[in-house]
Amino acid sequence: MSYLKAKHLSELLISKSLTIAVAESCTGGALSSSLTSISGASSYFNCGFITYSNNSKVQMLGVNMQAIETFGAVSEKVAREMVIGAGEKSQSNLAVSITGIAGPSGGTPEKPVGMVCFGFFLNGDSTSTTQFFKGSRSEIVSESISFALEGLTSMVS
Repeated sequence: MSYLKAKHLSELLISKSLTIAVAESCTGGALSSSLTSISGASSYFNCGFITYSNNSKVQMLGVNMQAIETFGAVSEKVAREMVIGAGEKSQSNLAVSITGIAGPSGGTPEKPVGMVCFGFFLNGDSTSTTQFFKGSRSEIVSESISFALEGLTSMVS
């Protein structure tokens, strides 16, 4: 399923001569892998940042540590700062960020397992959203990738 979504997105990116960057935390590079599994990925895939730790979010993407301390790494504020950093640092047209709690541990009543925040960036404009997924760790990662691919596709369609 994700392969078909990634293939459709890749065709759109190629047809519109757009490039993409990815900033991943809880998906650990799985979204980048799905995007680069398509032949011809070098024409649209610019780079992927796997920023699992808070320090890497700050150092690689320019996320403000105060935002992490105030809102938490799993927040729309941090997802938005991640995606802006990915888009600007890579000079890509399109970018996505994913930060969340894939489980099975790490959740709290305020931020349960399955809470995933996304940032989307297109030509300098950014937005963010939060989704709540159910299932095992691998299912939450898979759902996160699917949601990101759908969001990116709708942005460039």
